[in-house]
Amino acid sequence: MKKAKKLSEEKRLREDALRVKNWKRWGPYLSERQWGTVREDYSPDGNPWEYFPHDHARSRAYRWGEDGLLGIADREGRLCFALALWNGKDPILKERLFGLTGPEGNHGEDVKEAYFYLDSTPTHSYMKALYKYPQAEFPYRRLSEENRRRGKEEPEFELQDTGVFEGNRYFDVFAEYAKASPDDLLIRITVANRGPEPAPLSLLPTLWFRNTWSWGRTGEGYWPRPSIVRETAQRLRADHATLGRYDLVAGPGPDGSLPELLFTENETNTERLFGAANAAPYVKDAFHEYVVQGREEAVNPERTGTKAAALYTLEVPAGGEVTVRLRLSSGGETTGDPLGDEFGKVIEARSREADEFFASRVPAGYSVEERRVARQAFAGLLWSKQFYHYIVKDWLEGDPAQPKPPQGRKHGRNRHWANLYNRDVLSMPDKWEYPWFAAWDLAFHMIPFAEIDPEFAKAQILLFLREWYMHPNGQIPAYEFAFSDVNPPVHAWAAWQVYQRTGPPGKRDRVFLARAFQKLMLNFTWWVNRKDVHGDNVFSGGFLGLDNIGVFDRSQALPTGGHLEQADGTAWMAFFCSTMLSMALELAREDPVYDDVASKFFEHFIAIADAMNTLGGAGLWDEEDGFYYDHLHVNGRFLPLKVRSLVGLIPLIAAGPLENDAIADLPGFRKRMNWFMENRKDLARQILCGGEAHDGKGHGHCFVAIPTREQLVRILRYLLDENEFLSPYGIRSLSRAYRDDPYVFRLEGREYRVEYAPGESTTGLFGGNSNWRGPIWFPVNYLLIEALERYHHFYGDSLQVECPTGSGRRMNLGEVAKEISRRLASIFLPDGENGRPCHGGDSRYAGDPHWRELVLYHEYFHGETGRGIGASHQTGWTALVTQCLGGRMPRGQEEH
Repeated sequence: MKKAKKLSEEKRLREDALRVKNWKRWGPYLSERQWGTVREDYSPDGNPWEYFPHDHARSRAYRWGEDGLLGIADREGRLCFALALWNGKDPILKERLFGLTGPEGNHGEDVKEAYFYLDSTPTHSYMKALYKYPQAEFPYRRLSEENRRRGKEEPEFELQDTGVFEGNRYFDVFAEYAKASPDDLLIRITVANRGPEPAPLSLLPTLWFRNTWSWGRTGEGYWPRPSIVRETAQRLRADHATLGRYDLVAGPGPDGSLPELLFTENETNTERLFGAANAAPYVKDAFHEYVVQGREEAVNPERTGTKAAALYTLEVPAGGEVTVRLRLSSGGETTGDPLGDEFGKVIEARSREADEFFASRVPAGYSVEERRVARQAFAGLLWSKQFYHYIVKDWLEGDPAQPKPPQGRKHGRNRHWANLYNRDVLSMPDKWEYPWFAAWDLAFHMIPFAEIDPEFAKAQILLFLREWYMHPNGQIPAYEFAFSDVNPPVHAWAAWQVYQRTGPPGKRDRVFLARAFQKLMLNFTWWVNRKDVHGDNVFSGGFLGLDNIGVFDRSQALPTGGHLEQADGTAWMAFFCSTMLSMALELAREDPVYDDVASKFFEHFIAIADAMNTLGGAGLWDEEDGFYYDHLHVNGRFLPLKVRSLVGLIPLIAAGPLENDAIADLPGFRKRMNWFMENRKDLARQILCGGEAHDGKGHGHCFVAIPTREQLVRILRYLLDENEFLSPYGIRSLSRAYRDDPYVFRLEGREYRVEYAPGESTTGLFGGNSNWRGPIWFPVNYLLIEALERYHHFYGDSLQVECPTGSGRRMNLGEVAKEISRRLASIFLPDGENGRPCHGGDSRYAGDPHWRELVLYHEYFHGETGRGIGASHQTGWTALVTQCLGGRMPRGQEEH
């Protein structure tokens, strides 16, 4: 049989993994917002939005990173490239995306721009993105004032609502990057005028060094001042102590004239910001001053600095487009004409290779629209990589060359995380709204990543378990606003899922699995020691990523006093336990050391499941309602908080098989399991074996789960009821039953309410920019789909339920999983004349040829309409849609 030809992108991935060629040295590693982050906050009150606002960003050197528009950087964030634009009317040069701070937005922080990730390969050998730039003055003030005026009950006021795109008076600015070699990047910028009249545009492709020299520090990451100088009329030379020499060649504009080369320093304009004299005459905002304010003296006439730009003054014809070519390459990397005939051929070749690569990753049976959704989801996932730099010890102490931080800093945010030393390319949730890692988000990102770049997925999983991330006590850092916050423990599940995608059984990366397992043991122990308050296998954990879902703010001390026993916290730990059991059984096949550990996780899972169902009589299960609830323990009373939400559905995911072939060669584990089932019959009811499986013949595998078959069926009645959880677009986070009849909890004269809110949050909990009281969230939907597949693998056709509840239509649980997948996928697929539900009825996305093929992947989705809500580019976990398209089911089900 003829061996299939290896694709070009697969070769590059292989070369990069073997360190033969560093194909990933350059990528989209530039943040889209560095201002307003915790890293840049040195305030006495820990308020990053006020300490470093958008208005400072153009003038103030960043300490821990950089940001830019449709930009790239090397993997250590040393040298950056991005676009700057001016339409002749804006008050400032457009060098970065604009958005509102948490206090400014009526639903928290929110980017107010129109931009789209269109393509990227895993090695970033080809990348393409789009920014839509209005020709009218950008409405900065109106966006701020109108959103500040609106309340929680009103929708956000978006850029499209201002009318700046009316009459198609805007530019489509496309940035394309293609690699001729790892250190030779071809850049093509295309500007299309969608309007009816010619329009001017100043285009400034900008090259600059991250400031590592102004802080008074030496050592790793603190390099001496580099330089960018003019070599020729169209060539810039950039020299760096560790990166070496790079040249940027800027081609002529559409009229044949060369761009004007501008130079300044990446240094703070202290005179503008603080009224103090500048240390040097040329500062970060010089290009704004030169282009917008007309101040020629703002740029360095000596044509040297640490920031440089090629200024193109364009006139773009009505309905037409212009193209500019540039090339960034390591010294001596290119020969001949760098922008000649070969330039276009390389870009087209890389684009074609991207098509070939994704054709091999996206199932052939997908429709054209399904392929488009998958392709742009992968593009957003890949564009959301970012160089993330945060050394907590240095941040707490402050820098020798800067003002000393306030004393209270040593007793404030992240003070217990001096071990944390982040200087890596990481997968971000959203590079504007969340330009910092979130541990449980990243775990979900790795599932689609494993489809296209399993080596990156494995490296990210292991990185968060290393000593410079994980706390010495075993906790995984949550996110920079509070590393000590507790997110759902899904890292083990992500590691197991990624492992199953590294190859067919018998050819998988067992070294990766073992490395992850060893460190996850520490994390599991941290959970047991810190979150099982009374040692009875019932867990708390706080808000656990579900923000405002509870009756109370679960991240704070309860207003009633007492403590919560959490159905989701306990279920998450059972899920963690069952995943560790699967990993231990897999490792024990070749190493008997793991045999005993597998027994430990088996028995611990049974203990947690039993506590969930029996502690104090019925555990957290409500027999009358047929649902799991949190319990409030206060003043000697045990009070169930009877809110039907994801809190009570998460116990469904804590379930998994014990396949006969997985334990047949593990006599120690089998002996202990048999003893347990024989001698602990009080606990063994959590184990289903043989006869209850779908062939009814005791076919030799068992199943462990929190809910019994009867409990499962009762919960599914709610899950699949369209008046409860089942939306046309997936599973809601809170039952729709509370739309007209809110849940009310009364205690000691006080009243607490939970009301169904399918869209934006109507409360101020967690800043109000997130809502778990009705919308659809992809990560938990995906876990439920995957769990239903596991149940089906055990029960088969012997277990069928009505779907939807009351419809008379019966399905097995595999079919139910596919139905939920179909509903989730429909969020992004065109619905006749109405366009894609995710775009909320915006007519541009339905009919305009320059909008209708563009897809946004929001943080979460409206429980009734499917409209995207929250962060608009949270492609990380929303890229899980790639696993749901075309009726596709989650992979790796054969082994849980």
